[in-house]
Amino acid sequence: MFDYKGRVVVMTGASSGLGMQMARGFAHQGATLVLMARRIERLEEFAKELEGMGVSALPVKCDVTNVAEVNNAAKVVEEKFGKVDVLVNCAGSAKNNGVLNMTDEEWQFTIDTDMNSVFYVTRAFANIMKKNNYGRIINIASMYGMVGNMAMDTVAYHTSKGGVVNFTRAVAAELAKYGITCNAICPGYFDTELTHETLITDSFTAYMKATVPVGRYGHEGELNSAAIFLGAVESSYCTGIILPVDGGYTCV
Repeated sequence: MFDYKGRVVVMTGASSGLGMQMARGFAHQGATLVLMARRIERLEEFAKELEGMGVSALPVKCDVTNVAEVNNAAKVVEEKFGKVDVLVNCAGSAKNNGVLNMTDEEWQFTIDTDMNSVFYVTRAFANIMKKNNYGRIINIASMYGMVGNMAMDTVAYHTSKGGVVNFTRAVAAELAKYGITCNAICPGYFDTELTHETLITDSFTAYMKATVPVGRYGHEGELNSAAIFLGAVESSYCTGIILPVDGGYTCV
């Protein structure tokens, strides 16, 4: 079970953070990785690490907010492999501000990066999956796409990730007839390049300890099992799932 040998896994946001962690998880299962991000030098370095684990890894430079670059990346992958078995939409960033003070630019940046990009990438790669009547799409949303929060003002992030949650359900219903599943993972507080400066503050750490039943931030690799499960051949009857991996934050 969960053998990924011969399976092509496309990972956006693969140059850092959760994307890099999950790519390692799939590599341990024997997957062939396609690594997508804007920073090609980091992708090339990471590809060498994965190849040292005995798997193939193809770095592809791509800004997921740019439709032309996304479509070109899909073309490159299809020409090389002829298929895509798993797509993980992990790329993301955000401008944090509240509804009273957020600028149009901050709002649009976050919506483009965290929600519109998921549509662009899914559309491009799901069309490849449709040709093979098989696919697994995993969208990395957030527990903030399921609830609000009182620790920080980040209204556009909540909005974009909430959009990804219901985008996942819509795609799951639409593409099931093509043998394609679509599920979302909603991570809690994980220490990454994007979140580190916020999470290390005493005030946020105190908030986390008061609101997360497990009482700590997520550790590196603790998202991998969820992604491997949802991307597996064996998970063919699981679609439209919104899976929190949040230490219990959304259960209280």
